[in-house]
Amino acid sequence: MLSFLIDADLCVACLACVRICPSDAIEVVGEAPLLRVVDESCIRCGECVPACPHQAVKVSGELGRALELAGQGTAALILSPESAAHFYPATPEQLINACYAAGFRVVTRGVIGDELVAAEYLRLWEDEPWGTLVRSTDPVVVETVRMQYPELVPYLAPVATPTVAETRYLRARYGASLPVVYAGHVAPPSCREVDAAVTFSDLEQLLRMRSVSALTQPTFFQRIPEERRRHLSAAGGMPLAMLEESRQAGSRFRIVRGLDALPALARAVTVERLELGFVDILSNEGALDHPLSGPKEELYWRRALVASAEPPRSRSPVVDRALTMSIGATFEIKPRPAPADAAAVEAVLASIGTASNGKPWDCGACGYDTCLQFARSAVSGRASLRQCPPHEERRANEAVRAAAVDVLTGLATYRVLQERLQYEIERSKRSDEAFAVLFIDLDSFKLVNDRHGHEAGNDILRAVAAEIRAAVRASDVASRYGGDEFVVILTRTDLPGATRVAEALRAGIEGVGRRLGYPAGLVTVSIGVAEFDPHRPADGDLLVAADRALYRAKMAGRNLIAEAQRLRQHEVTRT
Repeated sequence: MLSFLIDADLCVACLACVRICPSDAIEVVGEAPLLRVVDESCIRCGECVPACPHQAVKVSGELGRALELAGQGTAALILSPESAAHFYPATPEQLINACYAAGFRVVTRGVIGDELVAAEYLRLWEDEPWGTLVRSTDPVVVETVRMQYPELVPYLAPVATPTVAETRYLRARYGASLPVVYAGHVAPPSCREVDAAVTFSDLEQLLRMRSVSALTQPTFFQRIPEERRRHLSAAGGMPLAMLEESRQAGSRFRIVRGLDALPALARAVTVERLELGFVDILSNEGALDHPLSGPKEELYWRRALVASAEPPRSRSPVVDRALTMSIGATFEIKPRPAPADAAAVEAVLASIGTASNGKPWDCGACGYDTCLQFARSAVSGRASLRQCPPHEERRANEAVRAAAVDVLTGLATYRVLQERLQYEIERSKRSDEAFAVLFIDLDSFKLVNDRHGHEAGNDILRAVAAEIRAAVRASDVASRYGGDEFVVILTRTDLPGATRVAEALRAGIEGVGRRLGYPAGLVTVSIGVAEFDPHRPADGDLLVAADRALYRAKMAGRNLIAEAQRLRQHEVTRT
């Protein structure tokens, strides 16, 4: 069986493999996240390999076992016909010679399996009526049906895959104990009859480990080869006669390509009770179009190369009729996983949110048809909210808001204050209009926290922020500088005007304490006022000037307003 692994050193968690996986077989672990192929859910379709832009998905077969069997010199090797393209410029003759030199007892080209399966399909085609019959030579289709569409299992043609059929044939010919190794891209995912399955890359490594090079082998067969000619079949096990007849058969024969056709097929057969005839379904256009075969742009080159390596057709059967073996197959339904927790699914959907019309996004950008399907996979750990663009956009907007708005008070943050202050300085220089800054500090805030608790202190901060917002204009900027300090930028305001606003704020905040039930004089503020005059720009930072004025107000007795140039004291009641 072929194994699909994700190399953690190469993976950057772009989630391209998660989006394209048709069986939801890639688990997303953690917030980082880490990706892992869930073996029992993987259908070995190979779509994740070319989808990964970082070559992080690795495919390997049972190389160790195949190497052991080759070393024993008793095993048979079923070499898929696509090998002619993979091992080019080595010729098929050189490759087969190399496999013999590596220790394999028998090397076949997969033709016998296609012939056996084609004969069985031809028999079924002529044996009417059968209503709907679904082609079962593609292991990827079969595994998908078993996992996701069990209602289609009764309609699968009871025929083994060509690899399994050829394995049985070889054992009938050479003995039941014959070990069999398969080399190719379309290995049966859960076949117990094949002793080892390897990729072409694995086979290359095996030859190197056995010190064998295909290119140095003779270009003619050194041994009498196993049968390489076809009689009944086309590549993949379909009979030529059936394909010819299907052109006139109309509704008796349907060609379907791609796993995305299975939902409609399942509905037509099980819900609408339609008889579809013979459904020739493959996960792609054939083995040469398999994702592991190479780039799609080289498909026609691969087809031409493999076709040129095919010998002429035999006019007589190439299968030994004296050998008896079963070509039949049964298909077990795989149990479906337990449904995702409904409450957790709803929580994920709430996190995603809805579109402007109040309906789910269902944009498909995550790789799932609906938000509900995505949420179920996310709950089961097979998807991450990182792959949901609406959710990520929402998070980004929230992050921007969080960086711009203080969570406790709702005022602007320090970062926004700095950006706006720089903007106002440049605007003031261009427009020749002054502006002012108020630096506000609660006088006895530590005492409030110590006596009444931090939650009471938070209530005061929120009330003071509300008072500041009410006292300034929409064009002004009210921000929380940190702790119990606030800064207000008063646009187009000179020093006397800013001082009047400061006085209103001082009195209003003193009233906040009384409204909240605190003793008079406990909730008060001192305010430093500084002006930026474009005609007489001050040396140093404007906030520093306002802070120094605030310090003078504190030193003068608190609950005061101090201008950057002079101190103004107000009649206050002290307790």
